[in-house]
Formats: sequence, structure tokens, C-alpha cells
Amino acid sequence: MNRIGLDKDKSEKIAGKLNELLANYSIFYQNTRGYHWNIKGEKFFELHLKFEELYNDLVLKIDEVAERILTLAHTPQHNYSVYTSLSKIKESTEVNNGINAVENILESFKTIIILQRELLELSDDANDEGTNALMSDYIREQEKMVWMYSSFLNK
Repeated sequence: MNRIGLDKDKSEKIAGKLNELLANYSIFYQNTRGYHWNIKGEKFFELHLKFEELYNDLVLKIDEVAERILTLAHTPQHNYSVYTSLSKIKESTEVNNGINAVENILESFKTIIILQRELLELSDDANDEGTNALMSDYIREQEKMVWMYSSFLNK
């Protein structure tokens, strides 16, 4: 058992998956910063603000995920070279077209939500209520955001 009463092997597996989530969140964050900085066109004012709200939310989640890894007695990754190798979300090269940015955000949410559901399964198996609660909260929030961004695209 680790310091918080969880099986060490199961905690290690959860921490590994959390590091994968951390990598995806970090690339998603940086992509969103790029959209915020570089957006142009008709919906500039609306999207500029929405992207700022999103990256501010993402930076909080990045910190919470890293702290959860530490709580499980493991080390969060911090190098972008590691993030780019672990992340399923790739660095965005299209940063000034609002429609493309929103489509990329929706794809990133899909990737993140799938990872978080995998973490729910792992944390449930390990009786890790802390990770489970964190992932449940994130999924609930992000499913609503998917609906809202999809509505923006009329999809």
C-alpha cells in the first residue's frame, strides 16, 4: 500500500495514465493559447475570449492532474519533449482560422474525455476515489463544452 492506502502497483498504473493525460492537456493548452493569440476574422472578439477562458481552465486542470500524480507518490512529467511523445493530441499548425480551431478543440476534447474514461475504469478498480472524482468532474464539464462548441459550428 502507498501513503494513502492504495495498492502501489495499481497506483503506478494510474499515475502513468495520468501522465499521459497531463501530456495531452499540455499540448491542448498550448494549442489553445495559439488560437487565442492568432485568431482572425469575423468571430475574432467572440472566439478570442472563449479561447482565453478555455486555456485558463486547462492550466488549472494541468496543475490538478500533476498534483494528483504527486498524491499517488509518483512524479509528473514536465518536459514538452516527453509531452509530444506521449500525447495523442498533436501540435496545431492552423491557429488563425476560427472554424478550424473550434474543430481542433472538439477533437482534443474527444481525446481527453476518452482518456479520462479510461482513468475512471482504472481508479474504480483501485478504489481510488480521489482520481475517480476528479475525472468524473472533468468529464461532466467537458461534455457540456463539447455541446457548446458543437452548437457554435451548427453540428
